[in-house]
Amino acid sequence: QVQLVESGGGLVQAGGSLRLSCAASGRTFSNYGMGWFRQAPGKEREFVAAISWMVGSTSYADSVKGRFTSSRNNAKNTVSLQMNSLKPEDTAVYYCAAKYRAPGVPGVAYDYWGQGTQVTVSS
Repeated sequence: QVQLVESGGGLVQAGGSLRLSCAASGRTFSNYGMGWFRQAPGKEREFVAAISWMVGSTSYADSVKGRFTSSRNNAKNTVSLQMNSLKPEDTAVYYCAAKYRAPGVPGVAYDYWGQGTQVTVSS
């Protein structure tokens, strides 16, 4: 089992920045690929970013490319999502997810999920 806890959400004005963190416990963190997803009210959950196990290669949804950056710290068992130039359409609950030895690409079926953290961007 892997336990995931997100933090760092909040209310920010358009154009601002937030940094989300996801703390993992329960297994060797470096063996897990991580994903970030978001779900806005009335919408389906969507892929935001992925970071591969161990070396941390990344991929991003087109809607956030160039604005969001994901990184991992295997020594601290954390993965982060730096979000810059935020837009009102980025408002959602953000989730991190984990899968054993997953690549950092879209389309991964993650096994473990956090509880989510709310991000609200005001116009």
